[in-house]
Parts: sequence; C-alpha cells; structure tokens
Amino acid sequence: MHDTDLDGAIAASGSSWQEALNPPIYLVSLLPGLGVPLLAPVALQHPLGLLLATVAVILVQHAINLFNDAADWRLGADVEKHDSWVRVHRGRPRTAAWHGLISLLAGGLLGLSVLWQQDQWWILLIALPMVGLGYLYNAGRRPLSYTHLGEWVTGICYGPGVFGCLWLVAGLDPDIGMLAGSIAFGALAMALLLSHQPPQIETDRRAGKHSFAVRYGADRTLSVARLLFLLFLACLSATLIISAGWPLGVVGALAALASAAWLLKGAVNPRRTLLAASAFVIASLLASFGV
Repeated sequence: MHDTDLDGAIAASGSSWQEALNPPIYLVSLLPGLGVPLLAPVALQHPLGLLLATVAVILVQHAINLFNDAADWRLGADVEKHDSWVRVHRGRPRTAAWHGLISLLAGGLLGLSVLWQQDQWWILLIALPMVGLGYLYNAGRRPLSYTHLGEWVTGICYGPGVFGCLWLVAGLDPDIGMLAGSIAFGALAMALLLSHQPPQIETDRRAGKHSFAVRYGADRTLSVARLLFLLFLACLSATLIISAGWPLGVVGALAALASAAWLLKGAVNPRRTLLAASAFVIASLLASFGV
C-alpha cells in the first residue's frame, strides 16, 4: 500500500470520542485544584471559585489536547495514534481545531466569570501570558511543542500558571506553599509529558519534533521523568511536614514513599504516574480532613 493510501485509510478509520477523551489524563488539571486546600495555611476564602476555576482549567486542557492532535496530524506526527481527536473528526484536523476553540472559549468564559464574581481581574496579568504560551505550544508552522522549549512551557503553564493562579483564586496570599506547589505540579506535568514521549520517538523525529526523547533517547527520558516525579513528591511532602507537622506531615511523607516505591518498581508511563500522584494527593487530603 502506498503512503497516500495508508494515510487515507488511517484518516477514514475513525475513533470513538470515549477513546480520544481518555478521562484520567485530565487529572493533571484536577490535582492542582486539590493541591490548593492541601497546602493552604488557612481556610479558603473562595472554595466555590476554586472549584469553578479548576473546571475552567480542565476545559482549557481539553482545548490544548485538541489543538495538539490537530497540529501533530498536520505536521506528520502521531498520525498512527489510534485515540487522536482528528480520528474522531474523520481525519479533519480543522474540525478538531474548531472543537478545541469551543472548549477554549468555554473555559475562558468560565474563568473570567469567576474573576468577575470575585473582583480578581488582576490575576489576568498572570493567567493571560500562560494561556498565550498554551496557544503557542501548538500554533503556527513551528509550534513550541516541536522545539527544545516544549517541556519547559509545559512545566511553567501547569506550575505557576495553573497551580499558582488557582491558589490566588482561592483567596490565598503568595507564600512558601504557593511556591512549593507551583514547583511540584510543574514537575508532575513535565514528568507526564516525558513519560508519554518514548513510544513516539520515530514518528516525532520524522516530523521534525525535537522532543526530549528525540534529543536524548528513551532511557534518559524515563530516568528524568522519574526524577521529576520524585521532585513533585518531595516538594509537597516537605511542605506538609514543615507547615502541618504531626500527624499530617508524617502521613504525607509515608504516602509519598509508598507512591514513589510503587511507581519506580514498574513501567513509567502517564497512567501509572497519574495514578501514583493521585493516590498521594488523595491520601494526604483525607488525612488533613481527619478521615
């Protein structure tokens, strides 16, 4: 079969939206929202605002996932990806991009409504540049995701961008908890991205995508993903120990050790990384609520 015939067959094969949606991947946007009350030194002023802003972040992530699939399809990477949103839209990247734009607008309007309700327009000074980076991550002939900056952009957007802004939306003042959480969730997002890259090295290289895995190989990529996940655990557990003490700090440290041991003894991939991170955050939250 010729390449053009193969491309046509791939495009026509389609995919269900349930496959493309992959709900667990949205934990990377949900976990920072859970991390805010976990690290908060005082009661939240705006718990409902935090909840709605977290939903807005999930909608923006959904949009970026769609833009990413459309850009990869257009530039020749991930065309074999069976759960691509472009497959859901029958091989039409433009339709996938319009789907992404709708989700981006929905998330943006929800986020703006929260800032309007709470009179926190100043947060836009931080949020808008992050949204701009997220757009440039997949936009144009040379998206940031295809350059050496891709991994750094991901960490900045999910660290100070997502966690930092959610912290401020909740009505908390900048402090060591905000700094530690920003580093932690930025590291987690980068670990997830790196753990996703090794199976795509060949197609990324052919498409001219200079991902970390293309530059340094699968083994080093997975090693760095492990280190970034350990940084995520270390930042959160150390903050809990310093700020909360006994028993929450001890529970957090034990949960961190258990999560690290479970992840490191098996394959490093996005699903296992998210599961280990979620277990740690939820166990620590339950301890903080006295469950």
